[in-house]
Amino acid sequence: MEMDFKTAFKPLTVQPQEIEEKSFEMITEELGTHPFTEEQYPVVQRVIHASADFELGRSLLFHKDAIRAGIEAIRQGRKVVADVQMVQVGISKPRIEKFGGEVKVYISDPDVMAEAKRLNTTRAIISIRKAIREAEGGIYAIGNAPTALLELIRLVKEGEAKPGLVVGVPVGFVSAAESKEELAKLDIPYITNLGRKGGSPVAVAAVNAISLMAERLG
Repeated sequence: MEMDFKTAFKPLTVQPQEIEEKSFEMITEELGTHPFTEEQYPVVQRVIHASADFELGRSLLFHKDAIRAGIEAIRQGRKVVADVQMVQVGISKPRIEKFGGEVKVYISDPDVMAEAKRLNTTRAIISIRKAIREAEGGIYAIGNAPTALLELIRLVKEGEAKPGLVVGVPVGFVSAAESKEELAKLDIPYITNLGRKGGSPVAVAAVNAISLMAERLG
């Protein structure tokens, strides 16, 4: 005899806002004592909410100026640069656009693809080289491409790139953990995490948390 799903399981609520609020309550309870500041915690909370991964949440690292710099970049109408379309799609556009900014992704631009082929390198690297010419002081949200993060780090060290905030959380096995370790050595505003975990949902969650804080300032 088949079980009627409606009688077998009843959700606590079907209201999106209530689901989110209940999820945040559960996250706070389960996370318990943590080292994050009051301004950092909304980012941690949304990252855990997006990933259901408390280990990932606890591994987050913040430059001391990261949250302030991110809020300022958004409120000044700076661009948000995503490494891939998945990150671009997930970021809340209205909150960025409210202050005159926009969310850009360059990895599939024809000139980027042509240059990457000519130089026999990754599109991620070339897209970052293009981005720094168009998005000075912007937020870089990198969730997938360690080569993009490493190139951005190189350009920062050489004085060619001046990002307002780097959200560097690429996922993977090749250079992902290492690229984040290198980012954490820089004295620029960054949000990153330890280890191989990360990805588009993590980058999106961090940027969306900051844009919410920027919006709530009025």
